[in-house]
Amino acid sequence: MHIMEGFLPPLWCLFWYILMIPVVAWGLIQIKRTFEKTPESKALLAVSGAFMFVLSSLKMPSVTGSCSHPCGNGLGAALFGPAATSVLAVIVLLFQAIILAHGGLTTLGANCFSMGIVGPFVAWAVYKAINKTKAGSLVAIFFAAFFGDLLTYVTTAVQLSAAFPIPSFTAAFVKFFAIFAVTQIPLAIAEGILTVVIWDMLKKNKPKLMEKLGALTSKEAEEAQVEALDDDKGSAI
Repeated sequence: MHIMEGFLPPLWCLFWYILMIPVVAWGLIQIKRTFEKTPESKALLAVSGAFMFVLSSLKMPSVTGSCSHPCGNGLGAALFGPAATSVLAVIVLLFQAIILAHGGLTTLGANCFSMGIVGPFVAWAVYKAINKTKAGSLVAIFFAAFFGDLLTYVTTAVQLSAAFPIPSFTAAFVKFFAIFAVTQIPLAIAEGILTVVIWDMLKKNKPKLMEKLGALTSKEAEEAQVEALDDDKGSAI
């Protein structure tokens, strides 16, 4: 991720587009519904998209035809869900392909499927599962960002192995992911820590909005509000 322009065979490009389009269409519907219920969330969605754009633009060479970088998909997934995050990913990847020559138009479907669908879905599922425990949302968002990033690259390894199964799919997958893992596991950890910092700031400043979006429980939102008030009083003193 991102798979470069022209690297995948045409039929595989078409296959990933076919899988991507329905999810992105559903994401547009989800965003519309979210804005109808919470119009004040528009700026937060833009922040989530900007976070994804900046992090995923920080690339380094990795597997031939691809690269390693943070993904930034865990934040949007935890706040707005995986379908809405797929729309953000399409916009991010389209701009990166056209402006930065990062990724490509023929491989947009494949890149969006990994970074905008599988990664966010895993991140959302991990966040929801952990946040139901007593671990708290900060622990949940760390692992959401970590696994969202890592599973993005597992998917990319699958995509490359399916297109180039040399000498077999399994052997190709082991080779591709082993190379990705050298850079991607440390990057996923770093992304998790950065996402925690951003999440903590959002909790202190927008707890009620995050509660409306279903990202925080009412108890967490109240605690965040009390903490923010205490911080303000301490600053005033």
